[in-house]
Amino acid sequence: MDRGGAGISWKYTTSGNDYKQPDDHAGASGSGQYRYGTVRQVGAPRPYLRKRNECHPASDACFANDPSGHSIKPVHGFNALITPEKMDWLARISARYGGCYDGRNHGQFACSIKRYTSGSERPLNHSEQRQLIPLLHAFKVTPGWSWRSLTTTLHSFTSAGVFTPHKYMNEGYGETQAALLSTLLDALILKCNQQTEASDIDVQGIANLLWASAKLVDNGLVLEKTPKLKEAVAALLPHVQTKAESKVDHFNPQEVTNLLWAVAKLVGNGLKLEKMPKLKEAVTALLPNVKTKAESKKEKDHFKPQEVANLLWALAKLVENGLKLEKTPKLKETVTALLPHVKTKAESKEGKDHFIPQHIANLLWALAKLVDNGLKLEKTPKLKEAVVTLLLCGKTKTESKEDKDHFNTQQITNLIWALAKLVSNGLELEKTAMPKEVVPALLYHVKTKAKSKEEENHFIPQNIANLLWAVAKLGEPIELSLVQSTFDSLVGRISKNSQRSQQDISMSLWGVMVFCARFYLDSGNNDKNPLEKHIGELSSWPYGIEYFWLLGLVLCEAQRREHSRSYVTGVVTKQSAGTRSQKYMISYG
Repeated sequence: MDRGGAGISWKYTTSGNDYKQPDDHAGASGSGQYRYGTVRQVGAPRPYLRKRNECHPASDACFANDPSGHSIKPVHGFNALITPEKMDWLARISARYGGCYDGRNHGQFACSIKRYTSGSERPLNHSEQRQLIPLLHAFKVTPGWSWRSLTTTLHSFTSAGVFTPHKYMNEGYGETQAALLSTLLDALILKCNQQTEASDIDVQGIANLLWASAKLVDNGLVLEKTPKLKEAVAALLPHVQTKAESKVDHFNPQEVTNLLWAVAKLVGNGLKLEKMPKLKEAVTALLPNVKTKAESKKEKDHFKPQEVANLLWALAKLVENGLKLEKTPKLKETVTALLPHVKTKAESKEGKDHFIPQHIANLLWALAKLVDNGLKLEKTPKLKEAVVTLLLCGKTKTESKEDKDHFNTQQITNLIWALAKLVSNGLELEKTAMPKEVVPALLYHVKTKAKSKEEENHFIPQNIANLLWAVAKLGEPIELSLVQSTFDSLVGRISKNSQRSQQDISMSLWGVMVFCARFYLDSGNNDKNPLEKHIGELSSWPYGIEYFWLLGLVLCEAQRREHSRSYVTGVVTKQSAGTRSQKYMISYG
């Protein structure tokens, strides 16, 4: 085996016992329901080895029909899965049949590792990786491996965290990981680039491979330094387009969801839309499939709550990274077709149709991003209904006494940021029940998290900046006392965060400046601003003095014009270098 792992580059991350699913992740494909066990046979009879080009049934990614003579029994421990005898047997099978071996048994082994991690509800930890990875030196990928074996192995190992680098991993282990991944990618690229499309290249395999590629990047693989992974993705995209444009309905809802989620995740991690034309073509070809299924009345075409959330998140992420709404009419149609599902599922009383807090946060973030990039609220009537329904659903979750219904700090930040973004794009809070019902419940949740002593409830600097900006942006509909309480909690948390980007500082200072102006104008000149104790510290930040100097200009301008609300629409624009009075321009709406 090539130990060099050419073209594979990692950034170290920590996973294992402290593993958490990222907020914006899709689940693995439905290919996860596999039989679970160990293989005891020490020699595989030739009649059970399939021919090189014969495909396996496509019902799932792991092999459901095991050769007779292979006894499958439940496994209760990791050590039982990775015995040296089993690895030796796999090596002998591969060596004995060479190019005629289809990789079936290796795929079964990969599935058994995935089943172990699925049962544990976490990927392999550092200790388990140290046991497994040295054994993978003998895990050979031969030219005869079928498409099904390749996709099964890569998907299962990725899902189990076999390729996830740990911070303190031995360098030799990293080389073994990279070498195995490299040989799997080589074989997949070769299979995808065959002059005539291979009969065994199926939709489920394509979906699993793109999901695995996205997961690898999310787990630490550096995409811009990994040409082989880019090449593998590029080789898969024409097959996505071909299947999507076929008159045969190839995709089920989960597969089309995972494909779009994976593409969006890859684009969000450095895959450039403009540098990979097949990427846009593949996405454009998938959109009608989503619309058709969203409008279908057949039960088999229904999207689950997680799939609806992942689809809209993916579309918003693609738009954020360069897919133009105005140049992609099918994109607007697809979003419009999904909106009734958002409202229906948010209002459903059936447990299987409920959105969890992560779904609600991701959906509102996605809708806000789409509106911010050209989707018109006034021209999309179902959009406003979906937003209001989601916010009411979010209120219910925040007031729930069950832990599973609580929002984490990132999710509550995304919710309030999304609401503020929608308001700045035309959503009128005064015409809904949101100011009195939803916003106080959300802000109380923010205050609770900000004052929490638990490490996991701390807001990171970016969250604090986004919240200060969002609360200031929401403006008048929120009662001043509620805004004041929230600002006190957040500004009090600022001093405890030493790492702040320039953007975070600017957003925080802008939010504080707007609040100070509102408090000053609404409470009267003689009232003491509750944030005075923080002014010294905030003004010591980069550009802090300028912001509070600007605050004075905003107040003077508001009083001069006798528009007590001018501060809400004031926009500060940094100008070219010059004197302080020339450095910024303040305009009013």
